[in-house]
Amino acid sequence: MRRAFVASIVFAVVIGGASVWAVTRGWVAFPGLPSDGQAEPSETRRVLYYRSPDGEPVYSAALRHADDGRPFLAVREGDDVAFDETTGERRESGVSAAEGGRKPEKPGRILFYRNPMGLPDTSATPKKDSMGMDYIPVYEGDDQGSTVTVDPGKRQRTGVRTEAVVRRSISVPVRASGVIQIDERRVSVVAVRAQSFVNKVEQVTTGDHVRRGQVLMRLYSPEVAAAAAQYLSIVGQPTAAGKAVVDGARRRLENLDVPAAVIDEVERSKRAPLDFAWTSPRDGVVLSRKAVDGMQAMPGEEMFRIADLASVWAVLDIPESQLPLVMPGQKVTVRPRGSTIAFEGRIQLIYPEINAATRTARLRVELANPDGALKPEMYADADIETGAGTPVLAAPLSAVIDSGDRRVALIEKGEGRFEPRDVTTGRSGDGYVEVRSGLAEGDQVVVAANFLIDAESNLKAALSGLSAGASQ
Repeated sequence: MRRAFVASIVFAVVIGGASVWAVTRGWVAFPGLPSDGQAEPSETRRVLYYRSPDGEPVYSAALRHADDGRPFLAVREGDDVAFDETTGERRESGVSAAEGGRKPEKPGRILFYRNPMGLPDTSATPKKDSMGMDYIPVYEGDDQGSTVTVDPGKRQRTGVRTEAVVRRSISVPVRASGVIQIDERRVSVVAVRAQSFVNKVEQVTTGDHVRRGQVLMRLYSPEVAAAAAQYLSIVGQPTAAGKAVVDGARRRLENLDVPAAVIDEVERSKRAPLDFAWTSPRDGVVLSRKAVDGMQAMPGEEMFRIADLASVWAVLDIPESQLPLVMPGQKVTVRPRGSTIAFEGRIQLIYPEINAATRTARLRVELANPDGALKPEMYADADIETGAGTPVLAAPLSAVIDSGDRRVALIEKGEGRFEPRDVTTGRSGDGYVEVRSGLAEGDQVVVAANFLIDAESNLKAALSGLSAGASQ
């Protein structure tokens, strides 16, 4: 009996000593007694939400349990929660940099603050968005949330190509329509200045080409005959007035528009002609003929109308809104309707009035027409090159993605990284667009497959914004 009692005491002492030793070693922890080397958890921080104990993307604002009865884990203020891009799930990291065996890196200089939801809005100073979330700082050397990395294999498969942003003159075509008209400065009217009678009209009809000095008709004029007789009576006769009287008599014939060749013939032959030849004043085409044999022509009556069509006008109409784009001297390419032949000229004049009915302005372009291919009143279409005189910063038109309210270009940053950049554009033409802000000369912009990279960039920015928003 005594042996049993002694044995039980010894057993109790051994068990008690072993328990004390286990507790001191930290193998066993009693409630309310913190173990050695383990900090007492702080439960005073506010609970933000509860997450699934299995690490699945399932969250709850109130405490709940999983299907197997396990409680959801509380995520408190100050917990490091980030978005895992490789698995597509949230992760919670409770290990500090010191516990990982490395020192925390010192943040660099803050460049700007970006929208926590991945929107293209940035700020130079800290602020909050419409939902009260703080903007996220972007440090020097950090990639922005929308930067995308494309490996060489994927780049080759998708056909990504880049082109440098350079300065160039951009030609903006303005299309116009109009008609071919006769140059008003190249039209002559054949009319008599004294009452005359047409003795004979030469074989000249409307549409014929005539040469300067070619005879058009023969006229008899009593007034011209009288002036010629007076001139003959003076020429060669000594008078007190001398040369002044002779010059006056000759000037009278000239005022009656008698050709100089006819006056010289009267002086040479010493005989007043019964009729005289009337010649063409220029090279050109007969637009109209009103002279007929035997008719009486009154002073000022038009007998022929002749125009030189070696040079013609293209009178073009452009919308009033495009008037600021054009100016005299700009190059114009004119094509007659139904023809593939192009004629080039330059704007000579912008007419000073606007058509009140059509709200269009008129331009005048002078065109060489040596072969007569351009006919008066012919319809024509024209392209006006309205490029800026000085080169401007320009990018390929395919490099700018226009979503309606935002224009984006993708910049190659090297090592397969691409970053979207908001740009402000101006006029466009010849496959290029003027860049007023957002890009610098020499930047490499994506000109092919940029829609694929932009879609991936927007997705990454949105996911980064979701992760940042949940941590606030």
